[in-house]
Amino acid sequence: MTSAPAPRFPRGFRFGAATAAYQIEGATGEDGRGVSIWDTFCRTPGATAEGSTGDTACDHYHRYREDVALLRELGADTYRFSIAWPRIVPAGTGAVNPAGLDFYDRLVDELLDAGIEPAPTLYHWDLPQALEDRGGWRVRDTAEAFAEYALVVAERLADRAGRWMTLNEPFCTAFVGHAVGRHAPGTREGNGALAVVHHLLVGHGLAVDALRAAGAREVGIALNPDRLLPATGSAADAEAVARAEILHNRCWFDPVFLGRYPEGEKEVWGDISDFSFRRDGDLALASRPLDFCGVNYYRPITVADAPWREADPARRTADDIRVQETWGDDTARRTTMGWPVVPASFRDLLVDLTRRYPGLPPLVITENGSAEADAPEADGTVHDTDRVEYLRDHLDALAQAVAEGVDVRAYYVWSLLDNFEWAFGYDRRFGIVRVDYDTLRRTPKDSYRWYRDFIAAERAAHAR
Repeated sequence: MTSAPAPRFPRGFRFGAATAAYQIEGATGEDGRGVSIWDTFCRTPGATAEGSTGDTACDHYHRYREDVALLRELGADTYRFSIAWPRIVPAGTGAVNPAGLDFYDRLVDELLDAGIEPAPTLYHWDLPQALEDRGGWRVRDTAEAFAEYALVVAERLADRAGRWMTLNEPFCTAFVGHAVGRHAPGTREGNGALAVVHHLLVGHGLAVDALRAAGAREVGIALNPDRLLPATGSAADAEAVARAEILHNRCWFDPVFLGRYPEGEKEVWGDISDFSFRRDGDLALASRPLDFCGVNYYRPITVADAPWREADPARRTADDIRVQETWGDDTARRTTMGWPVVPASFRDLLVDLTRRYPGLPPLVITENGSAEADAPEADGTVHDTDRVEYLRDHLDALAQAVAEGVDVRAYYVWSLLDNFEWAFGYDRRFGIVRVDYDTLRRTPKDSYRWYRDFIAAERAAHAR
């Protein structure tokens, strides 16, 4: 008789799935919700594929019970979702919308009734448009408004929701949204993106304080550190990697976990000396102690040296830091996002983070998954073999990191549902559950069943 496999993850490790409000909720004009920057961006000609919007998305706002039932059948321990700021405080500050709070109250209770831990994220990119009109994340007022909103939400939900995240991927908010313009608000504004970086960090710290004051039990942030690899062995490419590290990783990790700004930042941003938006005490805010650090991971990036792309030194930032980035590794399979599938780089990233930041709190993998060209068979089944292999190999890489001493406490697959994939509209599918966007019917894919069986096997191994 062959022995059953040993568990790959420690006892108490939690498995779940993740989503984001604007990508799944729909109901953008219902029950007092305000307008978000993504509502506005989606109505900008050419901003999203086929002019797609999140107006209906997966209609989770009305179908959340069905989605929680899918989580329960999956065997999920925990569910990471985001809260739509404009649903709670439609104008960003001031009057609170009771119907918005009531929705998340119902969702949290439904999750708890199903035995699933709610894990809310306060900000997954849907800033109230009213705040954007007053300067958005470029100004400190938005960071302070974020803390007020955080307190309102936590006072309602923190008695039942245990794990909280302040921001999701602030890199994307700052640089993809404000420096290269592929995300809302869709601007390319040079030094303005650096003010956004700073005020996101200030807002994070203020929100941590608000969450603690309201009794939140676990507080963290969801970052998306990148595994950056040099294109060649040249010194120039190694220096380009060092510059890219500041852009992608260190401008977040150094303030949050070391309480300092990264050395060499001014060289990276070019001849920009105006950091007047920084105030005494801001680093102490940004580095408030956290219970965990969320890590979103999908693929590595290859970096090469390049000339300055922006002629005006005062506007240099983000894509203008003398680096050229590609997805690299021409031998790897690529997802429909064009991203190479390199599971070993997942392990390498986690090990490297713990070495660089010895005081790093426990990690939570807050997103990991793949967009694949899966389609239903005639009988409605979805055989997403590539996604199954992606999840299997990345969970193997995660288990290797854990075996090497990396303290990881939970894993969230991205995503529970196919959804609105930002500027790509509905053309990219990340879900382990297929959504027919015409009928909104949910169909679990092979990857859903594989992940369900994986979770069950881990539990059974610990039960023996």
